[in-house]
Amino acid sequence: MDHSKMDHSKMDHSKIDHSKMDHSKMGHENIPMGMEGHDHHQMMIEDFKKRFWVTLILTIPILIFSPMIQMFFGYEWLLPGNPYILFVLSSIVYFWGGLPFLKGFYEEVRSKNPGMMTLIAMAISVAYFYSTATVFGLKGVDFFWELATLIDIMLLGHWIEMKSVLGASKALQLLVSMMPAEAHRVDEYGNVEDVKLDMLKINDTILIKPGEKVPADGIITEGSSYVNESMLTGESKPVKKDKDSKVIGGSINGNGSLKMKVEHTGKDSYLNKVITLVAEAQKTKSRMQNLSDRAAKWLTYIALTIGFGTLAVWLIAGYPFVFALERMVTVMVITCPHALGLAIPLVVAISISVSAQHGLLIRNRTAFEESRKITVLLFDKTGTLTTGIFGVTRFESVSGISAEEMLRLASALEQSSEHPIAVGIIDKVKDLDLKIPDAENFNAITGKGVEAIVEGKSVKVVSPGYLKENDLTFPEGSFSSKAETVVFVIIDGKVAGYISLADTIRPESNDAIRIFRKNGIKVMMATGDNETVAKAVSDELGLDGYYSEVLPHQKVEIVKELQCKGEFVAMTGDGVNDAPALAQADVGIAVGSGTDVAVETADIVLVNSNPKDIASLILFGKATYNKMIQNIAWATGYNVIAIPLAAGVLYSSGFVLGPAVGAVFMSLSTIIVAVNARLLKRQIN
Repeated sequence: MDHSKMDHSKMDHSKIDHSKMDHSKMGHENIPMGMEGHDHHQMMIEDFKKRFWVTLILTIPILIFSPMIQMFFGYEWLLPGNPYILFVLSSIVYFWGGLPFLKGFYEEVRSKNPGMMTLIAMAISVAYFYSTATVFGLKGVDFFWELATLIDIMLLGHWIEMKSVLGASKALQLLVSMMPAEAHRVDEYGNVEDVKLDMLKINDTILIKPGEKVPADGIITEGSSYVNESMLTGESKPVKKDKDSKVIGGSINGNGSLKMKVEHTGKDSYLNKVITLVAEAQKTKSRMQNLSDRAAKWLTYIALTIGFGTLAVWLIAGYPFVFALERMVTVMVITCPHALGLAIPLVVAISISVSAQHGLLIRNRTAFEESRKITVLLFDKTGTLTTGIFGVTRFESVSGISAEEMLRLASALEQSSEHPIAVGIIDKVKDLDLKIPDAENFNAITGKGVEAIVEGKSVKVVSPGYLKENDLTFPEGSFSSKAETVVFVIIDGKVAGYISLADTIRPESNDAIRIFRKNGIKVMMATGDNETVAKAVSDELGLDGYYSEVLPHQKVEIVKELQCKGEFVAMTGDGVNDAPALAQADVGIAVGSGTDVAVETADIVLVNSNPKDIASLILFGKATYNKMIQNIAWATGYNVIAIPLAAGVLYSSGFVLGPAVGAVFMSLSTIIVAVNARLLKRQIN
């Protein structure tokens, strides 16, 4: 059977220009977010957890023995040396519990980018040093209780957030793992020895056994087989490889044995170039600053401006320094709301949990927040818009027998073949629960098909070329789509019907694309498949455009080109060939049924491989973002009233907002933020 058109071996992967890439940096120590990064992330989570529980335990006696808390709740229980006990406990809380925030403050100041760490460090430092001064003689009340509770809540918030987004990227290690550990090298005398991959040299001859991964890029010198390259190139059909065909390291050999001459090894191999593309895209991908950090930056400026302004105004007005200092400290402490530390982490934790229950795994929450901005969705075809399985799409009988009977008789000729068409036919027969009969006198019709005697009938399964050569009429409707491969069944010399096979379009794809277009999002496709198949799929789905026969570096260029045009690009794919583009895109979305490499490179994973889930993702992303905005408003809104009152704008009327009343405002704000975050569960269907 002539399926030579399936041979894409002429596609020269060596033409990828990576001359500008520094492959010398490809050592594991330079791989970002690998196992070392994963372990470091886990260690940070454990550190925040430990600091939270220890400081929480220390906070209990600080609250119990704090004079301000006792006054607020109407009890009195002071120990001998009470101020010094509070000082010692609070010093431990400040210097040990608050250490991550003090370090973060240093980093933010050094990078000239104040954010949440600056605001937290400023508030706890003002509270600690002012309170310490009151212990050792300065007139005023201490804020040790405020210091301890603020550190507790901020540690809890960071712990929740880091725990909820755990899952550091292992994409590059997974790419490396696609290569086998050893290769079967054949010496000049025909002897085979197993060697490590790094021992392979250009022009070495290696043996690839059936079912094994190809260990390097090279050219076939002996043998014939079908090689599965779908996770590397995007080509949906296994590709036939004969002598002089090119093969790519990382692809999977079929049932035939092959000998090949090595062309590229190590850093020059196709797969390592993909690794480099992923690494570079991960390094250069821009990230939106967290909403909470942006809010914290403004609050820092506000707190400093109003705080020192308050001090100056009261001093100019002739009031004592101690009074003016207390007003300033109250303003700066109140400005750092406890709720801000939970405003975003609570929404993040709930959104990730709810998304997971609906088939969306969020690996990068910043990209998830940004999903509301998507203007272009760039889909890979194989395994994303389509099932990725080369199977029977139609089979029709034009003779007196039923279509299923025709398919059953044809399957007898295909049951021992590894050819993708044969595999597709056998799978269909099994799905229909038909019994495959035995074949006798099997014979291959060179370049045209196969024939045999089945249950006393002469049965042939042949290509369109056989019908043309023998002046047989093509059944009506046999060529309805250019994306299909069609074979014909001849029984006792007469055309009995045809069987069409293709990489079938997912049933959900049409509905998903309608939803995207309804929401003003353009849908495009970039596939490693050929022009004919790409156009047929694009026409059937009504896409806004498509790119065919593209390689991984070209998919990255397509994403960059769209981004340069001002588009906010989401890339959806499932293969290794999609990994660099997933990393480059503003939002990378992997289909969960795809390779681990694609999944680990992406920001979001579709567990159910349903394109319609992307629509849910975008809508839920908008709802999540709105909740974050609402929570920040609730967490900081009371400052509009509290800060002026704390500064003393109504002092002439006899009212000044004290720290205790400020604490009530903060507690109420924290409760509102927590309740509002819980309401997010109603936002996804």
